[in-house]
Amino acid sequence: MPPEGALLESRTMRDSVMERVETLDKIKALAMLPDGIHVRTEDVARYFEVSTGVIRQLTARHRAELCENGMQVLRGSDLRRFHSDMLSLWSEGRGESYPQAATQLTLYGRRAVLNIAMLLRDSDIARRVRTYLLDAEEGWREGYASLDRRVTKIESCLGGVGLALQELGPVLNRMSQRLDSLDRRLDATNQVVAALSNRVCEMSVRIDQVDAKVDDLARQVRDLRRGRKHR
Repeated sequence: MPPEGALLESRTMRDSVMERVETLDKIKALAMLPDGIHVRTEDVARYFEVSTGVIRQLTARHRAELCENGMQVLRGSDLRRFHSDMLSLWSEGRGESYPQAATQLTLYGRRAVLNIAMLLRDSDIARRVRTYLLDAEEGWREGYASLDRRVTKIESCLGGVGLALQELGPVLNRMSQRLDSLDRRLDATNQVVAALSNRVCEMSVRIDQVDAKVDDLARQVRDLRRGRKHR
């Protein structure tokens, strides 16, 4: 695992873990404004247990990066609209009066606060956030490596199955040919049986006809005998 100081020096490394905003609450509860989205400079300073001056100096040095990750400065109509939206929420959620900034107000989202944690040197809270991020990243890498090994093992097994199927191919082909031959012979046998059945049916009809003729002759003979007796 790289030292937690690596996050201080590498923008690329910071970007790679910027989505892990839940880390902030793992280390310490971050008190948000009543909208649940933003915090002010003093809230950020309170979270990292440093002065507001330290936070202002850091944001001045890294303004571009922090703005990309959600920091914004409100002035004029944007500031008035934000104050208007916040007034009712603030009075509902807190017993104190809402502190309105006179000319401008700097706001931070969770990404921006996490960004500050990866830039702020002289804060034990910031160091703990960086360490947690890197420990989690190392755990993910080990998990991914384990998964990759399992996938490789499965692919190896599948390769063996593929080889076995290739070897079985000719055998299965021969079996298929023999089955086709048996099917043809069975069809021929069925045709012979059907022809024999027809012959048997024809012979049965003829036998019935002969039986009928024999019965008729027998009646004629009996009639002749009875006629002679009467004479």
